[in-house]
Amino acid sequence: MNSAHHIAILDDEVDITLLLGNYLQSHGYRVTQVHNGRALMALMSADPPALVLLDLGLPGEDGLSIARQLREHWHCGLVIVTGLGDSVDKIVGLEIGADDYVTKPFDLRELLARIKAVLRRTAPSDAPTPTLTGTRSKLRLAGWELDTAARRLIDPQGHDVALTSGEFDLLCAFVQHPGRVLSRDFLLERTRGREAGPFDRTIDVQIGRLRKKLEVDADHPQIIKSVRGAGYILVPLVTPA
Repeated sequence: MNSAHHIAILDDEVDITLLLGNYLQSHGYRVTQVHNGRALMALMSADPPALVLLDLGLPGEDGLSIARQLREHWHCGLVIVTGLGDSVDKIVGLEIGADDYVTKPFDLRELLARIKAVLRRTAPSDAPTPTLTGTRSKLRLAGWELDTAARRLIDPQGHDVALTSGEFDLLCAFVQHPGRVLSRDFLLERTRGREAGPFDRTIDVQIGRLRKKLEVDADHPQIIKSVRGAGYILVPLVTPA
């Protein structure tokens, strides 16, 4: 049972929230159904969920703006729901920091698998992520410190830098293989496992977000570089902190 996990569903269609709510509750989750952004923000302040399932197609509201508010003010899993052909919404949602997306109509079992995967990635870890430097949880690269056990990234000035779960897992994949070209397929498998799909722009979007946080000039990256036709490479040496 997953009774410790609280999931919020924001969708203006009551029938859908009832269907999803009943399905997720049958799998042990605590579910709160809301139908507009104001209700979701009130819930986030009073009883913040571990994950929000957010429909972007809300009448009279900007679903992407709601997603941006969630990312700016709360640390929770975020799965966006889009129409089948809304590829632009998928890309923008990922750029904002969504952990995953599903398209309508969706299969309930697939949705459950994606929710479980996001909750695994966003849950605090009691053990350090294995790296090429052994079992040490604190690593340095180009003046930055990555604490894999606490899931923290600290900049050269000593300030915490917020990462989404997807960005953190992606950075961990790089520090485990410094100086090695990593393909998009490899990075998708390492960050999303069996839930990975063919939409490899996910990796490109998250790399872009990481570069904006890590690089002095994201347009001319020196830490995570592109290798044409092959993938990406982490250039700096990774050492124990």
